[in-house]
Amino acid sequence: MKILNKVALLFVLATQTIYAQTNQETNLWKSGRPDGHAPISVMGDHYHNKGDIMFSYRYMFMNMSDLLQRTSAVNNSYAHDAGYMVTPLKMPMQMHMLGVMYAVSNKVTLSAMMNYITNNMDLQMRMPSGMTSKFSTKSNGFGDLKLGLLYKFINKNKNSLHGIVGLSIPTGTIEAEDETPMSSPNKVQLPYPMQIGSGTYDLDLGFTYLGQTTDFSWGSQLKATYRFGKNEYEYSLGNKYSFNNWFAYKTNNWLSFSGRLEGLVVESINGANPNLMPMMVTTADTSNSGGTFINAGVGFNIYAFKGSLKNVRFGFEYALPIYQEVIGIQLAQQQTFTAGIQYSL
Repeated sequence: MKILNKVALLFVLATQTIYAQTNQETNLWKSGRPDGHAPISVMGDHYHNKGDIMFSYRYMFMNMSDLLQRTSAVNNSYAHDAGYMVTPLKMPMQMHMLGVMYAVSNKVTLSAMMNYITNNMDLQMRMPSGMTSKFSTKSNGFGDLKLGLLYKFINKNKNSLHGIVGLSIPTGTIEAEDETPMSSPNKVQLPYPMQIGSGTYDLDLGFTYLGQTTDFSWGSQLKATYRFGKNEYEYSLGNKYSFNNWFAYKTNNWLSFSGRLEGLVVESINGANPNLMPMMVTTADTSNSGGTFINAGVGFNIYAFKGSLKNVRFGFEYALPIYQEVIGIQLAQQQTFTAGIQYSL
C-alpha cells in the first residue's frame, strides 16, 4: 500500500509539473504567428530562442519632394530669393537591406545588417539673368554595417520586454561625387543627403515592449541613435530619437493587418564639410537639417505556418508623414513603401 501511495503521489506531482509547464508556455508571447513580428519597417522588434537563425531581405522606397520652411510649404523661387543658387525639386531613395539574426541563448540574440542605397536628386539652378535650368545627381553604394544585440528581460503573461544595443560601423562612403553644371566636366563632392554613410561610429540604444491576445498584438519601441565624434570631413549627422507604436489584428493563422504611429526627432548636423558651399544649394547648408516628424503606416504580414514554405514571412507597409516640422528649408517627406521577406530556421 505504501508503494501505491508513493506512485500515486509521484503521478500527481508529475501531472502538476506538466500542467504548470504547459500553462507557462501557453502564456508566453510567441513570434510564430503572422502578427508575431512588427510591421516590416520596424527593426529589432523581436528576439529568437537559442539556436534559431533568421535571414531577411527588405526593400524600401522613400520619396521627398516640395519644399518646406518649418511647417509651411514654400516654392523654389522663395529659396532662390533667400540666396541659394540651387534648390532641390525631389529626391527618391531606394534601399536594399540584407540581415541575419542568431540566438546564442534564450536571452541573447545577435544581429547584423548591410544595405545598398541608391539616391537620386533633381535640382533647379537659377542664373544671374533669372533664367532657371534643371539637372540631376545620383549616388549609390553599400551603406554602414549595423551590428546589434537584443536582450530579453521578460516573457510572461503574453507580454515581453527586450533591450536593444546596436553599433553602426562607418563602411558607407561620405565621398560620393557627381557632375553638376557648375563643375562640368569634373565631379564634385555631393551634399549631405546624397552621401551613403555617416562617417562616424553610431550607437543605438532602445527598448521594445510586446503584447498579445488570441487575435491581437501590439508593441512599442523607444530608440535613440547617438553619433560619436566627427568624421574626416569635420561633421556628424544629427542624433535621432524615435517612439514607434503598432497594433495588429490576426485574421487567421497566416495573415494579419497592422497600423503604426511613429514620433521621430532628428537633430541638426553638427559641424560642416569644408568642401561644400552652403549658399550654393540648400542641401549643403547644415542650418537646413533636422526636424520633428510624426509618421503613420498601414501594412500586412503573411506567414507560412506549415508546408514546404514553413517559417517564411512576407511583410508590406505603406507610410506617410502626418506632421513634419523641418529646420530651415528642406524637401518634404512623402510616401514610403517597405516590403520584405524573412525566413527562420
